[in-house]
Amino acid sequence: MGIISAKDYTLYYGTKLGVDRVTLDVEANSVTAIIGPSGCGKSTFLRGINRMNDLIPGARAEGNIFVEGEEIHNPLVNLVQLRRVVGMVFQRPNPFPKSIYDNVAYGPRLQGIRRRSQLDEIVEKSLRDAAIWDEVKDNLKKSALSLSGGQQQRLCIARALATTPKVLLMDEPCSALDPIATAKIEELIRTLRKTYTICIVTHNMQQAARVSDKTAFFHLGKLIEYDATNSIFTNPRQKQTEDYITGRFG
Repeated sequence: MGIISAKDYTLYYGTKLGVDRVTLDVEANSVTAIIGPSGCGKSTFLRGINRMNDLIPGARAEGNIFVEGEEIHNPLVNLVQLRRVVGMVFQRPNPFPKSIYDNVAYGPRLQGIRRRSQLDEIVEKSLRDAAIWDEVKDNLKKSALSLSGGQQQRLCIARALATTPKVLLMDEPCSALDPIATAKIEELIRTLRKTYTICIVTHNMQQAARVSDKTAFFHLGKLIEYDATNSIFTNPRQKQTEDYITGRFG
């Protein structure tokens, strides 16, 4: 069993099927790309890993998802703790309307950390890990909203890292960014995989090929194929995968 393990995971939005009996294991300290056409269940599955779908009225899950061996739908699971272990970065940068410092310190403060020296340490480490420290270290009191889009996204990654997660979920983190900012995020993903397990939803197949170890191809809510990224892109086993990758559909 990997650090994340889905067994027949199914999610309904009311009567509409979002994902259908998905089974896959994600190994620790790896990058897994989730690809597929729009509306195929990629983001639904990703959000299932930290139960963000719970926030959608009428959403209902069946089957299992285990994170570090613990079934996340167990009624005893603490959702705050789950989302601390499984951090998330969204499609569009969403910094809080606070200072750069307060954005990163937000999670640790919620966890009860109050000592300024400890917060300073966490903020610096998180910003360094997100490869943005050198750009902001002299302006930590400035509003996070004054940063460029690419900087805001790296700040959101730093904010997620500040709670010391094991897993980082990224839902199309570069779709709103220019090519230079995208290259910085991709470089960051390659660095972070030494410490974190990363799952990334992306429409950009070149990006999936560049950053991931394994790739999962979804279509119409089903997991069609899941394999080493190199195999998926050079020798897919399923015709649907091949058709998608070669641009014949999607």
